[in-house]
Amino acid sequence: MKRNQGIILLILTTSLLAVASQAGDSPVKYNKLTAAEKHVIQDKGTERPFSGEYETNTASGTYLCKRCNARLYKSGDKFDARCGWPGFDDAIADAVKRTTDADRRRTEITCTHCGAHLGHVFLNEGFTPKNTRHCVNSISMVFVAAGDTLPPVIIPDD
Repeated sequence: MKRNQGIILLILTTSLLAVASQAGDSPVKYNKLTAAEKHVIQDKGTERPFSGEYETNTASGTYLCKRCNARLYKSGDKFDARCGWPGFDDAIADAVKRTTDADRRRTEITCTHCGAHLGHVFLNEGFTPKNTRHCVNSISMVFVAAGDTLPPVIIPDD
């Protein structure tokens, strides 16, 4: 009986997708990115040091992924790393994924939700008691001031 229910569900889902496609409904897309944002977020580039808008930002609020609006960092975890990019000693739980770079010398950080390249994480530098520095490209993020409404996280259709 369960197999028949699965087949019926598959047929209904396929039919609904076909109807939506014919109606001109398009799947949800991530936020539109500029060429410079694509270079960093999709191509794993890096913005020039001391050029990003959030490097010296001290306002209270939340930093979001520019591509999908996922919550990444709280302003209370930001510190002045004096490295040319925003520095955070912690991320929001389960928001940032760490992966060893191909050169095996650095650890890349990406948005757990959409895979956007954020920057790199460095350990044991002694800047904060947590001994962690998330070195993040400003161009990978959007800042929402405390008290302002956070936009919904974008969940694309695959």
